[in-house]
Parts: sequence; C-alpha cells; structure tokens
Amino acid sequence: MKTNKKLLSLAIISGLITPSAMVSAAGFQLAEYSATGLGRAYAGEAAIADNASTQWRNPAMLTYLEGTQISTGAIYVNPNIDLTGQVDGSKSANPRMGQTPANAHDFADAAVIPNLYISHRYSDALALGFALGTNYGMETNLGNDFAASHFGNEASVKTMEANLNLGYKLTPEWSLGGGLRYVQGEGSFGASAPAKNIAQNPLTGAVFAFPQGTKLKYMEGDDNAFGWQIGTAWQINSDHRLGFTYKSEVKLKLEGYATGAGFGLFNDQRDNGSMDLALPATAELASYHQINDKLALHASVNWTDWSSFEKLEAQLNTKGSQTVKEEHWKDNYRFAIGATYQLDPKLLLRSGLAYDTSAVDDKNRTTTIPETDRTWLSLGASYEVTQQFTLDAGLTYMIARDASIRESRGYASDNTAQALAGEFTGEVSGNIWLVGLQANYIF
Repeated sequence: MKTNKKLLSLAIISGLITPSAMVSAAGFQLAEYSATGLGRAYAGEAAIADNASTQWRNPAMLTYLEGTQISTGAIYVNPNIDLTGQVDGSKSANPRMGQTPANAHDFADAAVIPNLYISHRYSDALALGFALGTNYGMETNLGNDFAASHFGNEASVKTMEANLNLGYKLTPEWSLGGGLRYVQGEGSFGASAPAKNIAQNPLTGAVFAFPQGTKLKYMEGDDNAFGWQIGTAWQINSDHRLGFTYKSEVKLKLEGYATGAGFGLFNDQRDNGSMDLALPATAELASYHQINDKLALHASVNWTDWSSFEKLEAQLNTKGSQTVKEEHWKDNYRFAIGATYQLDPKLLLRSGLAYDTSAVDDKNRTTTIPETDRTWLSLGASYEVTQQFTLDAGLTYMIARDASIRESRGYASDNTAQALAGEFTGEVSGNIWLVGLQANYIF
C-alpha cells in the first residue's frame, strides 16, 4: 500500500458482477498501547498510573504522575491464523462446478505498533499530556490462489492517533481528565475471481469465466477526524482506587477510488468516491487494590459499541450509491484480571489473564476478518535502571477460539458472490504472540 494513502478504507467483496453490486468492510480494534500494560493483559488500566502512557486509557490518571515524564516503546504482534474449508461449486450458477479445497495458512501479517507519551505536572492540581498511538489496525492477505477469494481475499487498516490530554485533581479523592483526539490512517479491502467461476454478461447474456485473480471489487480510501475522551478516578483510600474512562465515536468520511467488475468497472477503470465509517465508542471500568507492601491486584471491564456497525454504503461519482455490505456486528466486551508483585526494590513483576468476546456471531463472521473470542495469558516486568529511568517488558500469548465460517451468509451481496463461484464453509483457528518493550524517564 502506498504511504500517501491514509485511513481506513474498505472495499470488500462479494464478487458481484453487476453495477449495483455490494461490497463489505469492517474495522479491527487494537488494545496494545504500551508494553507496561501488556504484561498484565491490560487489567486495571484506567486505575493505574505507572508512567506517562496511563493517559491513553484514562487522562484523569495524569494527576498521579510527578514531574515531567516520557514513555516510549513498541509492541511486535505476530498472528498465526489458519483457515481451512472448501467451496461447494454446486451452489453456484453452474451446479456442475464441483467442490474445491479452500485453505489459507498464516494469512494475517505481523506488525510493529509504536507509541510515545509525554506528561507534565503543571501544579499540585493540574497535569498535561501528549500521546501518540493507535486504536485500530489489521492486515490479512489470503492471495489470489484462495478458492473463496470471491468473498474477499485482502484487507488492511492502519491508523495513527494523537491526543492532547488534561487531568485535574478536584479533591484528594477525586480526579477528572479529558482529551482531544486526532485520528488518521489508511486501508484497503478487495475480492478477486478464483480459478473456478462462472459469470454472465448483463447486456448480451453470454456466459464466461473471469481469469483467476481478476479484481471483482477493490476500494481504498483515507480520511482524518477528531474525537474526544473523558475519565475520572476515585481514590477510595490509600490502598484502593476505581477508574472510569470513555472514548467517543470517531466519524470518518473515507475518500478514495473503487475498481473491479463488481462495480461495473472493467480494464482497470476507476471511479472516485467516499464512504462513511464510524470508529465505535469505548468505555472501561477498572479497579486497583494494594494488598500489602509487595502485592497489588487489579481488574477491568471494557465495552466497545460495535453494534453501531450495521452496514456500509459508498457514494461513487459515476456509479452512485452502492451498499457495501450488511454487517450487523454486536457489542464487544473484555474482562481482565492481573497482579503486580514488587520482588525487590528494583524489579517489579506483572501477570494477567483476559478474555475478549467476539464482535460478531457465527452467522456474520467472514474470511477476511475472521473475528472470534480470544483468551490472553500475559507476563511482564519493570526494572529500575536508575531512579529516573526504568525499562518495561511484556509478553502475551493469545489463543483464538476455533470458529466456523459460512459464506454466503444470506445477504444479497454474498448471494451474488456465491452464484459466481459457490458457497464457502470452513473454520478459522490460530494464536497470536505479542512482545513489547517500553522505556520510561522522569525529569
């Protein structure tokens, strides 16, 4: 993807071969904002103030930081996702097409997620912060050899976000915080013709087959937009704290181009246009409990408003309004518990366990974004190099629940794709490794 493209695009599939064909697309959420939190599976984040990264999850926690602090690092994400199944060509427009294995191994690309955070304690009551990170990102590439590529074979989303945050201590027990969010990014999504397919010329009625790899639908777009976040912290007593934070929905108008036979665009023809997409609102309720001078326990419950993601529509300059795809996602929840243990004055250990619920039910899962439940197993540590300088490391093994996929799912766009090359049935399975490092300095 070219570096001058920018946000979240979409272009999804369906393999339609008429100008009114539909496409489908979706976003993907990332939790990996710091290696510090990674080591405890991001349990209790809205109630913990380790370093300047705390403002990403709850700007009110800035009031718990002293002096001027800088925290920077990166997390390496290595997904190992496999898809096994078959395409039943007898359910296409040509019942004699037969069955074809449709398998893809390790089709989600690895990535490095960087971050940078700065905080400054302006007075006893007021603290300021600046943050750079990302909340959304994914990339899958099933290739043109994938026998179900007519339902989609490539997708990517890359976003970057900058925050300006402020925290204010109202009383010794209560702190409030807020911030302005600026989001920009890039993305793409597409579908291509598999080796076995059958199509019909809508003008002449002639039956033919697309050459393998022919773009059926491809679209990319970019945009930038503003959002906001708020948070609060309640220091119940010296050993117990609660935190709550909320991030607003961010509305994007993705501008770019579309191409492919599904849009009635042949021989690399393009049509410019736009598509509205809203990155959903999120919320977190977290707690922190100091059990003794060495051990602390913490927990979080997170919510994401994915149920607002029902369908996408593109407005193309020549082809007009195009329904991208019916999605019908559901709200996502995350539950996490963790522990922190001060082994000695310089070494602090972390651990955590988390469970992410899927943002789709079995009916609405797709091959390009094979969303499913995930279990996190995390370990981490902090080492105090000097009183001003610490290093953090985190390691997580994420287990994805095996889940079934069936396309067509009964929507019009899926049915058109199925008529082209048949029905896909299969299962997704896999795991993800996350490794992170963070450096923190206090002036």
